[in-house]
Amino acid sequence: MKYVVIQAHRSGYPRPIRVAKGDLLEIGQRYEGNESWLDWYLCTCAGQEPGWIPAQLIERVGVAHGRALEHYSAHELDVDPGQQVLALLPMNGWLWCRRAGNGELGWLPREKLQLLE
Repeated sequence: MKYVVIQAHRSGYPRPIRVAKGDLLEIGQRYEGNESWLDWYLCTCAGQEPGWIPAQLIERVGVAHGRALEHYSAHELDVDPGQQVLALLPMNGWLWCRRAGNGELGWLPREKLQLLE
């Protein structure tokens, strides 16, 4: 589905976590805040800074440990109003998108986008 950006978004994570299927994770706090962003967990993986991973992509193997169920990147797109994106995957209030023009992939909060007819 095609969307237009209605509010600017800037990532606060210059080195987003990236994991491969099967990577071991240390699972930290559950995100609390925006109610539409439920089920994101702050995780760490060897050699990387912590990053948010959706619960659906984590296989729990202990109280604070898990395994990545799929390849995943927490990369967020930096966007400005008027830019267009193609949403590829909705997840917990966010959309995994492809930017029109250069094809860059990344996450955007759903509330900063408007569906194009």
